[in-house]
Amino acid sequence: MVVRTNNDRIGFGKVREEFALPPNFPAAVLAEAEQAANRPHDGHKDATDLRLVTIDPPGAKDLDQAMAVERRGSGFRVHYAIADLGTFVVPDGALDREVRGRGQTIYLPDGNVPLHPPVLSEGVASLLPGQITPAALWTLDCDADGTLEQAHVRRALVRSQARYDYDGVDAALKNGSAHPSLAVLPEIGRLRRERAVERGAVELQLPDQEVAPDGDGWRLTLRPRGEVDAWNAEISLLTGMAAAQLMLEAGVGILRTLPDPENGAVKWLRRSARSLGITWPKNMDAAELLAGLDPDRPEALALFMDATRLLRGAGYTVFDGNQPELATHAGIAAPYAHVTAPLRRLVDRFGTEICLAIDAGEEVPEWVRAALPALPDVMAGSDALANKVDKACLDQVEAWVLRDRVGSEFDAIVLRSEGNSADVFLTDPPVIAKCANGDLPEGETIRVRLTQADAEARKVVFERASQGSGFD
Repeated sequence: MVVRTNNDRIGFGKVREEFALPPNFPAAVLAEAEQAANRPHDGHKDATDLRLVTIDPPGAKDLDQAMAVERRGSGFRVHYAIADLGTFVVPDGALDREVRGRGQTIYLPDGNVPLHPPVLSEGVASLLPGQITPAALWTLDCDADGTLEQAHVRRALVRSQARYDYDGVDAALKNGSAHPSLAVLPEIGRLRRERAVERGAVELQLPDQEVAPDGDGWRLTLRPRGEVDAWNAEISLLTGMAAAQLMLEAGVGILRTLPDPENGAVKWLRRSARSLGITWPKNMDAAELLAGLDPDRPEALALFMDATRLLRGAGYTVFDGNQPELATHAGIAAPYAHVTAPLRRLVDRFGTEICLAIDAGEEVPEWVRAALPALPDVMAGSDALANKVDKACLDQVEAWVLRDRVGSEFDAIVLRSEGNSADVFLTDPPVIAKCANGDLPEGETIRVRLTQADAEARKVVFERASQGSGFD
């Protein structure tokens, strides 16, 4: 569903000002990035013969990953190329200091605030099709069940052959025109997903609200998480898990960690499932239950929303010379490290450098080790900022879309009801907002009336109007 505003392409300048997002890069940083863009890539193996392709959202220019999946005997081999920012960023230089201050790319509907200057992030360091690009090239061998058997990573020059978006891959797989490097992605993707459920990994199949330009206005869309998204994510997770294993074996690294949920959170989820009419057998864990739900059902959406309680408290754990007290990510149900998005996330460059050194049998560079203790705080701060900006932009567009419809009624699914208000989800237009009435039936469809759509305050509020139409 697409909804258009009549706002003459109002931008998000106020959001940028409110969160003090930098409008550009300092001159010294831009100069260093230009120099880096022209630097030769010595020491990289030539792997331009690999038939790599990328899968990214439409319009993306900062392409971090390219893959080629092939059969290996009864199993699989995954070639996964990750943009090699370590080739371009000089430790402790102007560029390095700037990106350590930023932490990650911040995305807004009217343009991003990049972690690295575009000459790198959208140019020579991006895995653009036809371009020879330095990469950290992972080779991941899996058995016939999709279980990882061995992993290696080295620096290499690669050249992506084609660029796809998720819908394009889905269409190509269905009509038989998929690139050869993606032909077996569905098979290994499904196997990896099965292994994830067996481990106890929690997958929340919540649709994404997205904002995009449309003529002289903006549109809100609801994008379900498709199979291609899930398979693509499984390859990234496979790589992050392999990286974590390398780090743990070497006794040095930085992991993305999440403690196991408190028992009360699981009990809460069981009570929620019971109130939603969802059968949860006693011998079934949360991962298996959630994986088996139909994301198109209202009660499933409500339970997915409640299941976010299981994934609270994620952070980064640094260790050097010892084993970490917490080494696993409860949502993934395994040790995991961020290494697959270095163009957009600072920590991935350091994780990659650690893995490259370990795999080569070399000492982890001292500048990497020295930086590790500060990274958790840098990433926590940038994560919080990115989440606030994303919410502000969505709230802003929702208010713009609904500002002329105060008093109108809509069908809405109750996602979560707590205290004197509830979170409700409208599919037309695709909006998540507060409903002022408390004690609403989670997972049910009710009729709501829009009482406030304040574009200045970025606030949208509904109240219950009647018993609703009860669509399924």
